[in-house]
Amino acid sequence: MSGQHAGGYRERNSTADRALDILAMFNDEQAVVTGALVADRLGVARSTAYRYLQSLVSSHFLEEAPGGGFQLGLRILELARLARRTLGLSEIASPILDELAQDVGETTLLTRRTGDLVVCLDKAESHRNRVRISYERGTVLPLNAGASATVLLAWNDPDEVRQILLRTDLTRFTDATLTDVEELVERLQRIRTDGYAVARSEVDQDVMGIAAPIWGAREGEVVAAVSVVGLASRIPPRTERAIVAKVRLAAARISERVTIVQG
Repeated sequence: MSGQHAGGYRERNSTADRALDILAMFNDEQAVVTGALVADRLGVARSTAYRYLQSLVSSHFLEEAPGGGFQLGLRILELARLARRTLGLSEIASPILDELAQDVGETTLLTRRTGDLVVCLDKAESHRNRVRISYERGTVLPLNAGASATVLLAWNDPDEVRQILLRTDLTRFTDATLTDVEELVERLQRIRTDGYAVARSEVDQDVMGIAAPIWGAREGEVVAAVSVVGLASRIPPRTERAIVAKVRLAAARISERVTIVQG
């Protein structure tokens, strides 16, 4: 194939690659770049660096900064706006959801609360283990049972949660399902303190759920939850602790992406 090399499809030395390398130099601490900086980072002559920079300026990806150097241009803002509009929560979380499923060897879920309902937005299954559960994409889940639902409620105002629970039909699925409003409110307080939820056989017998909140751009806003579900019989305490840590890390990674997209 034309352009193909033994070490890969092609080496990263094209003008497009260099342009991407320049754009990747921008971050919170580096709002402006100079020709000298670009030349040093790319290992090219300063005249070559300026040629790359001027190409980006002409296409409006960069613009000249008032104090000298170059800053991000209007085209970047347009692309950012488009990304925010088109990139949904499932698309943001899906790669991390699948990675988590393969890592822990169990099913992972992405859930969201809408009013009095909890909806399963996405699901990823491990190649090693499968578990028969009530959760599928688009499934409406109980508000009072399961790790995902309780995590989605836990960071809301307790009085508001109490009113939601009082007007909701709290179904008992198993002997472990909580249907008493005050007991549920107390449980939510413990979840806030812990930062995650663990549920055992609350919806399906012998199925354990471990969930953590996904935070939005606004402070204290829980926009969704990521959880691992699997047979309780194959998740001993030591494994449970490891999964808790991995679920919380996955939730933090998704939260970071959500915050970037939401601006």
